[in-house]
Amino acid sequence: MADMQSGIGPFVGVFLQERGWATGLIGTAMTIGNVAGMLVTTPIGGFIDSSRNKRLWVIIPGICVVSASAIILISQNFWAVTFSQVAQSLASAAIVPAVTGITLGIAKQKGFNALNGRNQAYNHAGNMVGAALSGYLGYKFGYVAVFALAAVFGAIAIACVMMIPAKAIDDRAARGSKEDDSKAPPDAMTMLLKHKALLVLALALALFHLGNAAIVPLYGLAAVAEGQANGPSFVATTVVIAQGVMIVTSLIAMKAASKRNYWPVILVSFMFLPVRGVLAFFVTGWWGVVPMQVLDGIGTGLQTVAVPGMVARSLNGTGRINLGQGAVITVQGVGASLSPALGGWITQWIGYGPTFLLLGGFGLASIALWLAFSAAVKKY
Repeated sequence: MADMQSGIGPFVGVFLQERGWATGLIGTAMTIGNVAGMLVTTPIGGFIDSSRNKRLWVIIPGICVVSASAIILISQNFWAVTFSQVAQSLASAAIVPAVTGITLGIAKQKGFNALNGRNQAYNHAGNMVGAALSGYLGYKFGYVAVFALAAVFGAIAIACVMMIPAKAIDDRAARGSKEDDSKAPPDAMTMLLKHKALLVLALALALFHLGNAAIVPLYGLAAVAEGQANGPSFVATTVVIAQGVMIVTSLIAMKAASKRNYWPVILVSFMFLPVRGVLAFFVTGWWGVVPMQVLDGIGTGLQTVAVPGMVARSLNGTGRINLGQGAVITVQGVGASLSPALGGWITQWIGYGPTFLLLGGFGLASIALWLAFSAAVKKY
């Protein structure tokens, strides 16, 4: 199901650019989709906590991915494209808490770090293979093949998740509950305010993704706009490199967290964004792909293991782990949602280079926040 999370996302920008869309409009369509995903992430986390059928929350995203791919192929009208981004965002919003819940339900808290680390390694391997296939098929047959492949992945993921025995998932363990209670879930924002560590985590991630989410799409647009690269193959290469690095990084993060805790792992992940901003300013096109994506792979790979792990550890015993996961992703999503529009419009005003520096600067803000409130988060 790895390709369900990113789906057609990395290819949408260059696909629309080649059909005459400006960077600001591309960013706006992506932002509307991201905002929709952000708004439903917390409620979905609560539903997953209370659901007795965790597998359903992977099946629904699979349907959304198939729908998103079909819509964007049929029409490149602004609202059709925006609707497809909303469908894709709904899928992405459900995937993380659903997989976290299933993993907790199977491995329990004791085995969660190890299984989550392996899950993320396989997740990145799947994204790497998916991107490589997308790049090859896109180069040979055009964007139709890219979107068709995403739909096929969604259909296969639905079949695969049905192969997990329902009895193998302990519903109480899946939401971090020590007893089988049926209380109504608390308000997610109240929950964040009660757990200072999670609030700091959510805000730091929001700042990070405000800069990070737009860099890769803009980097691809800059190279394609300057005629330095073929659209599908360039985007696929950037994804393949990053995901390959994330496989190794996920396993390293799992080992590091088992020996210490998640705080230093997340701190290190923030440090790579400012470096990428400076690098993107000086180097565009193929020359910058490898170092840019290696740095992205390290930073994101660390977070894919450390963030769910920190949430699960800090909320253990509350019975609201997936709600907390959704709340953190929602606040993080504010930054990620605004990033494409912010990056797209600023690029139209001042150009690609200065925009990369500005986006990279948000990583410094995340580091400052993480260090300033280290007392609240270091124990996790």
